Amino acid sequence: MSVRVGHAGLGYWGPNLARNFGELAELRWLCDLSPDLLAEGAKAYPSARTTSDFQEMLSDPELDAVVIATPVITHYELARRALEAGKHVFVEKPQAQSSAEAEDLLVLAEERGLVLMPGYLLLYHPGLLELKQAVDSGELGDLLYLYGNRQNLGQIRRDENALWSLGSHDLSMILHLVSEEPVEAWARGESFLRSGIEDVVFCYLRFASGVVAHMHVSWLDPHKMRKLTVVGRDKMAVFDDMEPDRKITIYDKGPVQRPAADWRVREGDIHIPKLSREEPLRREAAHFLSLVEGEGEPLAAARQGLAVVRTLELLQESLDRAPA
Repeated sequence: MSVRVGHAGLGYWGPNLARNFGELAELRWLCDLSPDLLAEGAKAYPSARTTSDFQEMLSDPELDAVVIATPVITHYELARRALEAGKHVFVEKPQAQSSAEAEDLLVLAEERGLVLMPGYLLLYHPGLLELKQAVDSGELGDLLYLYGNRQNLGQIRRDENALWSLGSHDLSMILHLVSEEPVEAWARGESFLRSGIEDVVFCYLRFASGVVAHMHVSWLDPHKMRKLTVVGRDKMAVFDDMEPDRKITIYDKGPVQRPAADWRVREGDIHIPKLSREEPLRREAAHFLSLVEGEGEPLAAARQGLAVVRTLELLQESLDRAPA
């Protein structure tokens, strides 16, 4: 039997989630505070019931799961209410605005035997899957450092800064590739457009293994960049999501030590793996539904998401401590 899903939030990102869950599951409910967005949703999914009352949707005893794509400030409260109502939960990133709240959701889901999955979309990108395989297999050699660039002109947010809005994407990928949480984290940022909302942030992370990472995130930049560079001792790789046909490039190049502690640069082939064209969001939605149906570890993604929020919190504390 198809998983019966209720969807909350039909704004900027919500319609994309609704489309995928509408194709993969039974989209039973649509919930939003906007009558206009609900009317549009009703046209697209005529078999779904519509409501502006989240509790009305949760009261459906036949509903299996809830998808939450509402503003970030509401994620924790709505996810908690859904778990308390006995529903499996997919909640857009970040699932909470503090590690204490994220841990509370994880504990509640574990107590109730429910799936809790925060939506860190890029963990389901075929490019990142290829990059993870290259790291874990040892193809790149010992991991040395990583750096992410995520910049654009807009979308300018009111309820979260560039670190939490954009940096959470790169951070989820970095933690996934390194398989550790950092032992040191600092950040510096500036609020050029709105006081107290950093629109440009630079971050540094250091891990116990010796790996280091850097992130530059901004919605005040002339270039649209979505790039992650990974440097290993033997090879180097770049994940560039703006490239239509060259998402992953693996460079067979690196330093080679010679006698007398001298070094030279080794240049080899460039490899561009062929990747699946499947939409990452569809993979993500399908993974959540498979968890609801009992396949896989129901809280693995929630634990990964908690690590992301913990690190975001450390970086935010560093931002807050920075001299004015």
